[in-house]
Amino acid sequence: MENCGLVLEGGGMKGLYTAGVLEYFLEKNIFFNYVIGVSAGACMGASYLSRQKGRNKKVNVELVNDPRYLSWRNLLFKREIFGMDFLFDEVPKHIVPFDFERLRKTEERFLIGTMDCHTGEAIYYNKDEHSTDILKIIRASSSLPFIARPVEYNGRVLLDGGLVDPIPIRKAKEDGNQKNIVIMTKATNQRLNKSNISSLLKRLYKKYPVVAESFENRLDIYNDTLSFIESEQEKEHVFLIQPSIDLPVSSFERSQKRLLQLYELGYHDAKTQLDSLVKWLEINNDGVIPSAR
Repeated sequence: MENCGLVLEGGGMKGLYTAGVLEYFLEKNIFFNYVIGVSAGACMGASYLSRQKGRNKKVNVELVNDPRYLSWRNLLFKREIFGMDFLFDEVPKHIVPFDFERLRKTEERFLIGTMDCHTGEAIYYNKDEHSTDILKIIRASSSLPFIARPVEYNGRVLLDGGLVDPIPIRKAKEDGNQKNIVIMTKATNQRLNKSNISSLLKRLYKKYPVVAESFENRLDIYNDTLSFIESEQEKEHVFLIQPSIDLPVSSFERSQKRLLQLYELGYHDAKTQLDSLVKWLEINNDGVIPSAR
């Protein structure tokens, strides 16, 4: 579908909802010419665009109890809760191989949002220009303060793109997409409240003072983005897919049962909303987007 983007929010393990939605799209051969994501959204989007059915589920449900994936041991020995080397090196290259070549050949544009630790600005990387380093970029996009260390790439020091652009719909519109499907990982559009960790961030990231500033500002940015999405919905420029029920799944969830429930909810919600989505896109061809390939 031309001029229609697919926008993927992050959310840690809550991204299993997005994985379920994208799995349904993948089964139905539904693709859009433009996909943008941050953090977990970028992770799930990569396997979707590489056409690897079931991969997101296999990696993020079946492997989650491996202590190399997510554990306090990682934090103790590597200063990161998620095992970033495990997730972005060992898993895609050896355990559940990622099809780099298939992703490289896809026609869809795929953008990944990160944050520059020196300037605090959002930096977006396009897979067509950075395909050989795509997992390093997704790793950077997934590196939240406290959770993982910054990633150096192309002369920049990068962290989680969700700090400065948690739901990158404005970027999608700037790139020419008048309509956007937004997949969110929260059941409601509830605004975020302030936290009290910015002073700790200032001490931990003395070299990068904008990190603490960005963490403080992210609340206003997120809440403003929700308002923007709601205004776009009123204009029928946004089709929002978000959990139809609020499941008790945390961003650091390790329960396979809960993660599977969230994944299946995403799949179910996508299936339930397909007819509405097709109508919104003004398409009448048995539910298959013309740009499907």
